[in-house]
Amino acid sequence: MLGENQSASKYNLGIIEFSMRRKILIISPHYPPSNLAAVHRSRLFAQHLPSFGWEPIILTTHEDYYEESLDRNLEQLLPKGQRIEKVKAFGVTKPRLIGDIGLRGFFQLRKKALELVRREKIDFVYIPIPSFYVSLIGSYLHRKTGVHYGIDYIDPWVHVFPGSEKIFSRHWFSTQFAKWLEPKAVKHASLITGVAEGYYTGVQERNPNLHRTCVFGAMPYGGEEKDHLALKRLNLQPYLFQRNGKIQLVYAGAMLPKAYVLLEAIFKAIAENKYLFANIEFHFIGTGKTPNDPEAYNIKPLAAQYGLWHSIIFEYPKRIPYLDVLTHLEAASAVFILGSTEPHYTPSKVYQGVLSEKPILAVLHHQSTAVSILRESGAGLVLDFSENQLDNEFENKFPSFFSEFIQYTFGFNSLSVNKDVFQQYTAISSAKILSNLLYEAIGIK
Repeated sequence: MLGENQSASKYNLGIIEFSMRRKILIISPHYPPSNLAAVHRSRLFAQHLPSFGWEPIILTTHEDYYEESLDRNLEQLLPKGQRIEKVKAFGVTKPRLIGDIGLRGFFQLRKKALELVRREKIDFVYIPIPSFYVSLIGSYLHRKTGVHYGIDYIDPWVHVFPGSEKIFSRHWFSTQFAKWLEPKAVKHASLITGVAEGYYTGVQERNPNLHRTCVFGAMPYGGEEKDHLALKRLNLQPYLFQRNGKIQLVYAGAMLPKAYVLLEAIFKAIAENKYLFANIEFHFIGTGKTPNDPEAYNIKPLAAQYGLWHSIIFEYPKRIPYLDVLTHLEAASAVFILGSTEPHYTPSKVYQGVLSEKPILAVLHHQSTAVSILRESGAGLVLDFSENQLDNEFENKFPSFFSEFIQYTFGFNSLSVNKDVFQQYTAISSAKILSNLLYEAIGIK
């Protein structure tokens, strides 16, 4: 049983054989070969939970109903024999009225989940969100069968987006709808988890009764070393850019709405100090407004405004497959991590950058847990900030900070990085935390 998780033993995680396994149903509308970032949360939990006595069953929608491009290489990362149940969903209409696969597959997922809970004697139902609407299946199953269920907040559900304050706007309606639905979803939950504690503190504040009835806990996105080893096996090569003698930094993944104020301050600082960046390239991958449109630029307009486009700043808006992202990180000179003005935001890309064995340049809120981790490990340099520093002070700091980082890269040795600091950021460590929370939620200590 431990063959798939041999690396876990070096972290002394207390993996033991269990005479009686408990079954967990993970409802994840997207799952490999979906190339959405959130699938890795479910994928890695399902991969490692068996080491802690849990037998996972994945319930998902069939990939024929996904809108996004498929990543068949992801299927090669799944454990052999993993049980995956797939259901149909309603197709996307023209004009496109409903895109969310959690809505299009809601009734099919709910019907199949009820069947599995009754037939398989499921001990726990675990629902990572988004899709937010699928969380309502947990309360439905509890009413029908009494099964324990939990919700994992990969993103906050009730969230104030820019424009949410404008009454009757799309974001305003979305926020009001979330405020109405969330209490119904969490009312009978036995467990609420999140990528970080800040992801569910709002849930606790809005639903104070949960303090008496529900277990809470946080575990980060876990990095998986085996994913990086798969690159060599598959012989994947970078194709978005080629090494050209310049120092090339890669930012990979979606841009958060509250990260743009940071990005503009950085671009302004670069524009005013171009001579320092003559031999530098920043490559933004998968940052587009929509995942499949190669022309849905988010970064380009801002870069063009400051005269940086296609000289220092490059963007590839379309989301590319996960393993292709890792390939480009390993081809880069360094990894660029940009946080958010939200204190609870903890980038999942930090440990990914460490596993790429590249120095990390990070700009993070001073309350982000990633700040101390990066500094303690020696994996990179961090420019931290507070909200009242996002003005000329920040812009003046960035050029000197970047010059320091360039000097740092010349002496960087990945072997000197203290990876023990990242033990809590491994996928198997996150799975162990989840396992302990699951046992507590069903009354086993």
